[in-house]
Amino acid sequence: MRVYPVFLRLEDEPVVVVGGGTIAAGKLAGLLAAGARVTVVAPAIAAACRRPEVTLIERGFAPADLDGARFVIAAATPAVNREVAAAARARNLFVNAVDDPAAASAFLGGVVRRAGVAGDVTIAISTGGEAPALAGLLREALDAALPADLDGWLATARAHRDRWRRDGTPIALRRDDLLDALLAARAAQPEGGPS
Repeated sequence: MRVYPVFLRLEDEPVVVVGGGTIAAGKLAGLLAAGARVTVVAPAIAAACRRPEVTLIERGFAPADLDGARFVIAAATPAVNREVAAAARARNLFVNAVDDPAAASAFLGGVVRRAGVAGDVTIAISTGGEAPALAGLLREALDAALPADLDGWLATARAHRDRWRRDGTPIALRRDDLLDALLAARAAQPEGGPS
């Protein structure tokens, strides 16, 4: 299976989560942090899904639940996930079917997020839905390997970006220029400074 990695802007976009258990609840924090307008549809909805900013529909899934949605997460039984996937496909929507790669057209990966003053850095790892535990292990390893001063790296890149655009600097040269700037900043730090 070949996939195309992408990050979605979901701010103020309607997202439907089908399923009301702990797996569905685990998807809510990321969706809400992205600013999505989330609706949970399930006949039984766990307390962890009951948040003031989440719309709850306590009944079984109906294909019309996806009307107007931009993204769908199926976190129900395999049979319901397949029904959700078919309804999503009919509406040209991407669907993440949790732990059900055959019913999914979108896969959520392991995510490393670093928020700082200069901005956020997000790294996602995917195994195409085939090995989520491995994606989690890789996420932990990458998180541990990232520099402590990643926010400083982002600030340096932002500081150079306007000049690169103004001068029409090719991407390959931007990378070399940024690497030189980061190495110079590291060399200027006192012993024991951020790495």
